[in-house]
Amino acid sequence: MNGVTILSTGTALPKRCVTNDELSKTVDTSDEWIRQRSGIGCRYMCGENENTYTMAIEAGRKAIEKAGINKEDIALVAITTSSSDYLFPMNASMVQAGLGLNEEIMSFDLTAACSGLIYAIELARGYLTMNNKKYALIIGSEHLTRITDYTDRSTCILFGDAGGAIIVGLNEGAAYANKQWTRGNFDVLWCAGASGNGQKIHMDGKEVFKFAVGAMDQGIREALEASGQTLDDVKYIICHQANLRIIDHVKKRYKGYEDKFFSNIERYANTSTASIPIVLEELFDKGELNKGDKIILVGFGAGLVWGSAFIEL
Repeated sequence: MNGVTILSTGTALPKRCVTNDELSKTVDTSDEWIRQRSGIGCRYMCGENENTYTMAIEAGRKAIEKAGINKEDIALVAITTSSSDYLFPMNASMVQAGLGLNEEIMSFDLTAACSGLIYAIELARGYLTMNNKKYALIIGSEHLTRITDYTDRSTCILFGDAGGAIIVGLNEGAAYANKQWTRGNFDVLWCAGASGNGQKIHMDGKEVFKFAVGAMDQGIREALEASGQTLDDVKYIICHQANLRIIDHVKKRYKGYEDKFFSNIERYANTSTASIPIVLEELFDKGELNKGDKIILVGFGAGLVWGSAFIEL
C-alpha cells in the first residue's frame, strides 16, 4: 500500500488579530477567564474582502511556491470547510481558477467538520494511486467568526478564521494508516445551512469535551495499531486545536510522551480544518519536521466525526 508524504504547507490569516482583552470590550469575558478555559490568547477575524475561498487561494499559492512543483502536476484540489461563504459554486472551483490550475482536475469541497483534512488525505491517496497522478492540494479554510454567536460567551471565545494548505504526494512503501469514525448526532454541535434557521454555531461544551478526549485517544491508539508502529517511532502527535484543556487531558494518558504533543492554539484559537495545517507549517518552518519523520494527525468535530492518520514524511 502506498503511503503519503507532505511536500509543503501554506497558511493564510486575516489582517485583523483580536486579543482577549479586545474581545472583552463587546463580550462579558476577560483574558484570564478565556485562557483558563481554553488556552486561547487571540484569534484572527476576517474583514472586508476576506473569506473562506480567498484564504484558501492564498494558502494554496504559498504551498505550491514552497513545494517548487509544476502546477500542471496537481491532479486534485480538495477544500475542507464547515463555513463556506456560498452554497455554490464550491470553494474548490474558485481555488482552481484563482491559482490558474489545469481545468482537467478533480476538485471538490468536503464537509467533515474538524476531521476534514484527515478524510481528504485518504481520498487523495486513493485517487493518486488509482490514476497514477503526482500531487494533491488539500486546503482547510474556515470563516468561523461569520457563524459565531457573540451573545454566547461560552462558545464565541473559541473560534477564529484561517486557511491552511498542504500538498501531498505518494510515498511508496512508507508506514501509513488512516482511520475514520462517525456517530450521528444533532444535539452536541450543529449549525444550520440552507434552511436559514439557526445559522450560528450551537455547542454543548461539556459533551463536546468528553467526546473529544475519548475520540483523540482512540484515534492515536488505533493509528498506531493499524500502522504497526509505536509511540517511540513518532516525532509529533498533531491534534486539531480545539481547546488546550482537551489536549492536556489526552496527554495525561500518554505519560512519558507528553513532549510529542504540540499546540499553538494560544495564537490562533479554534480554526477547525485549518488548525492541523497551521501546526504543520510551524513545525516545518522551525525545522522540527523532516523527511522520514513519522507523525500522527488527529481530528474530531461535529457529526459527530473523528479520524486519525499515521504518516511517514
